[in-house]
Amino acid sequence: MSKALLKAIDLIEAEKGISREILFEAIETALLSAYKKNFNASKNVRLDFNRKTGDYKFIIRKDVVEEVYDERIEFPLEEALKVNPAYEVGDIYEEVDTPKDFGRVGAQAAKQALMQRLRDAEKEVLYNEYIDYEGEIKSGYIDRVDSRYVYVKLGKIEAILGENERVPGEIYIPQAPIKVYIVKVSNPTKGSKPHVLVSRSHADFIKRLFEQEVPEIYDGTVEIKSVSREAGERTKIAVYSEDKNIDAVGACVGPSGDRVRRIVEELNDEKIDIVPWCKDVDKFIINSLAPAKVLNITIDEENKVAEVEVSEDQLSLAIGKKGQNVRLAAKLTNWKIDIKTS
Repeated sequence: MSKALLKAIDLIEAEKGISREILFEAIETALLSAYKKNFNASKNVRLDFNRKTGDYKFIIRKDVVEEVYDERIEFPLEEALKVNPAYEVGDIYEEVDTPKDFGRVGAQAAKQALMQRLRDAEKEVLYNEYIDYEGEIKSGYIDRVDSRYVYVKLGKIEAILGENERVPGEIYIPQAPIKVYIVKVSNPTKGSKPHVLVSRSHADFIKRLFEQEVPEIYDGTVEIKSVSREAGERTKIAVYSEDKNIDAVGACVGPSGDRVRRIVEELNDEKIDIVPWCKDVDKFIINSLAPAKVLNITIDEENKVAEVEVSEDQLSLAIGKKGQNVRLAAKLTNWKIDIKTS
């Protein structure tokens, strides 16, 4: 087994980049465990492993005593003195005990240890790679769909798109390309590969799509201040730029509306309202109710309530279908908004 074992270690180190030290430690632990399980359960046993040759032996450590009560952990002084006259009561006597038929058991234990360490290393590499993508968008394709999840293939990882993270009305077809927002990457302690949870309904999915399409957002010239979304139906996004020469809304819309159009297409025609963020709360609330036109606004700073007045013909537009427009405006501004007519 010695030559084959060392050859396997060399191969794994070269191809997978796992250090010999880590591999040897895994093998030594496995051999010692297999020995205790199959041949000697004594706690006072150590493994002497030659990392240059691959040879090994088990050494049982016993207390030197005048009278033996438990031969598993005690060794008679009389016998110890025959080996070395310097032995005294209380010393540790070590004797080699490597069963002849341990070879097969040891080879299997070493193989399993290497395979497990290899799986752990690959899992760790994947985790370290994908944890960097947490909070980002990745492109992949739909691998399969069952009653609970949509499984999305992202390189070597199969990500999970849960029901709550899907967009109502979207159809998920196996092998179809898809963009997803990586919500969380977790590293299981045993067994499976890292768990990657993804979303298409998350509000930050909108942010990342705009970052991809709008250079001014990517480089920080234009800032996304807040997003409110009802996935599959409508999104409001508030943008701002410190540079007075830059039209933040215009940058997001793009020439001839190309930038926002590409995002709308990715979202299967979900409506997007892009409004200018403003330090003045009243102005920001007025902007958030677009496309409705506001006649007057009264602010209650203490309770964070805004009373907004609109004309009769603007009421339905301000409230929106089933209250959606005012609801999204309230989420965008983090204020309670009451609509009334003049």
